[in-house]
Amino acid sequence: MDVHLFLRRDGRDGPEVLLSRRAGAVCATGLHHLPSRHIYGPHEDAVQALVREAREETGILISPDDVRHTVTVHHRFPDGALRVGPVFEVRRWDGEPATTEPDLRDAMGWHPLVDLPARMVAYYRAALDAHRAGHRFAVHFQEPGDAVAFDPAADRLYILPSTDTGIGADGPGPAVREFTERAVGRIASWTDASWARPGSRVWRATGTEGGPWYAKVHQRARFHRREVGAHRSCVPGLGAAAPRLVAAHADLLAVVVTALPGRSLHGAVHPPEQQRAIFRRIGTLAAAIRRRPPAGFDNTLYDALEKVAAARAHLAPGDADFVRALAARAELLQEPETVFTHGDLQLLHWASGLSG
Repeated sequence: MDVHLFLRRDGRDGPEVLLSRRAGAVCATGLHHLPSRHIYGPHEDAVQALVREAREETGILISPDDVRHTVTVHHRFPDGALRVGPVFEVRRWDGEPATTEPDLRDAMGWHPLVDLPARMVAYYRAALDAHRAGHRFAVHFQEPGDAVAFDPAADRLYILPSTDTGIGADGPGPAVREFTERAVGRIASWTDASWARPGSRVWRATGTEGGPWYAKVHQRARFHRREVGAHRSCVPGLGAAAPRLVAAHADLLAVVVTALPGRSLHGAVHPPEQQRAIFRRIGTLAAAIRRRPPAGFDNTLYDALEKVAAARAHLAPGDADFVRALAARAELLQEPETVFTHGDLQLLHWASGLSG
């Protein structure tokens, strides 16, 4: 078990976090991380370990009364080693943080929470990303072959919704609230609009001077990239029949979109003729999506290779190499025609009563 220190201060551009940079003959040398330590035996608890760690690694003094829990990460390193790491936020301390172990760390400094260094240990970046999304627990299981360093292309963070940070009438966590209000102005009320399935996080936001809008947090980075890319390419061609992207935040995996008039078709019952008209309209819109050229989208076999990595424990010797070899041969084939599709054409994604 690790304990991690999230030393936080208010900077010119918002909250800042203290990060160290590892150096010397150690794992992850050259990468930034939160000050952290293992708990030493049964004689100290997590808060005592944090206070000790702050003194030993940064030279500051912390009172246990100023320690607040923010997030816990269950992490697996690429070599299979498992760690559980609670992160504790501290906003008040005595002394000035400084590197006290130059043989292990060659730099220490403050970084904006919304602009973290590119070269970070993936474990610590996952913890801060979960914190910024306003959640208390995350799973970050790396696969064999992954880098210890944070890689935005390797999507490993799985955030569990929390009962006390916004999956409900109280709205999203503070980071998503701030992002939404920067985009559309002050929000007067939040209404949980998530579907009854794990990981769904959507809120209807009504502003003091406008709205409503929908704020959504994607469960995985590739889902976020996919939806934002669609909003910026094919969706505008649908006009008033589709929502408009107001803002997107890649670090929070969040978007804000406009709300459309009408009633959800999910569970609705209509007379046969009206039902046929509804499905003809859906077909027309789906065809319009397909006709938009998907410029800028990478047609790779990433999803197939990702599934091979996830299924590694169930594969026979040589299976993974066989799939990779097929993938390499496939990349030599003539490029197929690439088109947009809706991807999840269920009635719950459509509303009736739209103009036209």
